[in-house]
Amino acid sequence: MDADGVGNPEGSIGETAQARFRRSTGVKEQGTFVEGLPRNLGGPVVFTLKPVSGTSRPTPGRWASRPLAQRSEPGTRRDTAPRGKTGAAAGRTAGSRSARVVPLKRGNSTQRTPWRKGGRLVTRPYAGKRVEMPSSRTIYTKRERIAELARKAPEMAFTSLNHNLDLDWLKEAYRLTRKDGATGVDGQSADEYAADLEGNLQALLDRAKSGSYFAPPVRRVHIPKGGRSETRPIGIPTFEDKVLQRAVVMILECIYETDFLPCSYGFRPGRSAHQALEALWKQTMTMRGGWAVELDIRKYFDTVSHSHLRTLLNQRVRDGMLLRLIGKWLNAGVMERGQLSYPEAGTPQGGVISPLLANVYLHEVLDVWFEQEVKPRLRGRAFMIRYADDAVLVFEHETDARRVLEVLPKRFGRFGLTLHPDKTRLVRFDPPRSPDDPGPGSFDFLGFTHHWGRSRKGRWIVKRRTASNRLTRSLKRIADYCRRNRHEPLAKQHMALRRKLQGHYGYYGITGNSRSLSRFRNEVGRIWHKWLRRRGQRHLMDWDRFNRLVSIYPLPPAVTVHSCLRRAAKA
Repeated sequence: MDADGVGNPEGSIGETAQARFRRSTGVKEQGTFVEGLPRNLGGPVVFTLKPVSGTSRPTPGRWASRPLAQRSEPGTRRDTAPRGKTGAAAGRTAGSRSARVVPLKRGNSTQRTPWRKGGRLVTRPYAGKRVEMPSSRTIYTKRERIAELARKAPEMAFTSLNHNLDLDWLKEAYRLTRKDGATGVDGQSADEYAADLEGNLQALLDRAKSGSYFAPPVRRVHIPKGGRSETRPIGIPTFEDKVLQRAVVMILECIYETDFLPCSYGFRPGRSAHQALEALWKQTMTMRGGWAVELDIRKYFDTVSHSHLRTLLNQRVRDGMLLRLIGKWLNAGVMERGQLSYPEAGTPQGGVISPLLANVYLHEVLDVWFEQEVKPRLRGRAFMIRYADDAVLVFEHETDARRVLEVLPKRFGRFGLTLHPDKTRLVRFDPPRSPDDPGPGSFDFLGFTHHWGRSRKGRWIVKRRTASNRLTRSLKRIADYCRRNRHEPLAKQHMALRRKLQGHYGYYGITGNSRSLSRFRNEVGRIWHKWLRRRGQRHLMDWDRFNRLVSIYPLPPAVTVHSCLRRAAKA
């Protein structure tokens, strides 16, 4: 019999197993010895009893080898001895030849086992002690209560929210904070902060509640952008600042997630860029094209007006402690190349709370304005898809699109924002109407170029391919890696290139983009071969030798990770 029963197919247990189980699970009670198998957590456990000397030998496994439906349950005649009979006599008359059967009993569940007031234990690094972390279910209940109040009263401003911010809330915020990010101006890592986690969190809570918390400046670094010379400034807060910002975001998300419109997809829980792309594709196909306004805000995160942002926050949140913390983060300085500055506008891109504040700002500036004021005044249909500061507005009629495009700079100017003159444009986006038609235009959104093309059945559909600037940027990064690491072992280079290709497929692997994926893979192979030839002066890595090398270290083939056909088949 298998491990779920109590005996082997012959109906007896070997001597070695008896000795092992007697040491681990045996207890003596009332003249008998209990023999049991190791507990199968979460499932039924069956025990047999071996009588003491002087009684007849039982037949192990006879009752346990039967199906569970045929076994006796507690309270039946097989489980209880007749009145007036005890000890060995009771065992000889209790439904088996000579042994009494212990009733079926379920083991302890292995999932969500409570530990001391619903918490769970986490080992402190370095100190070797245990810190009791809060149950996520308790925090989830509090957040659901706030969200329910926000749904019931969409116009109400919350004046008392800081009582939710306690030590357990900070522990949950710490759990949700990334531990592998770059360090801030203090150079403290997540492991160093966790050495005295409970003490650090308690001190942070006391400073935040008393108002003595000081927001340290963010460390600014620049990363490459889409253009050749453009860079994107990123602000890196300290780890402790990230934890407190995450705790405040956990409160504000409960309110604003009930207010945000379905057209917003950027930096929201449960939403992604691929969902925004799918919504844009479906609505464009339903409308059969039209006129698209490609919208881009110039340096959005650096030009957010602090005064307008505070006014918008006061419409829903009037808790003094939370507003005071947000004000400190907005006024925190920026440390760049050893120089400390205090910008008068903007929220550092890279902070934990910055995406939420950016969504709150554009929710009032663009989303609500477009839905409540613009769409009722249009002649035809229209929709908008926004991801952070990038948005696409599609209109059925050209006149509607041009009217809105004329009003957009004035609308954004009222809130201190400026549209990018080159990236904000109007595009005709509908299927070709005749063979002589030059064809519709195309636009870029979230790294993909959207255009019309023929399907396999000859119909006009919206297709998407990797944007040319994104493809060029990715190939430049591959070439830079191969150049700097061409003297490393081939196995190490191969593993790094595999991860880079799989990451590229993970984002750009959508339905209809297989040609761009295959081109990217072929270019990666060509770049790898180019820099392997330059490992020495003799250029021994010709194409025949490289093809043999690729057969040993193959590059992953192009894969459509986000396939709508695969999702439809599963549904």
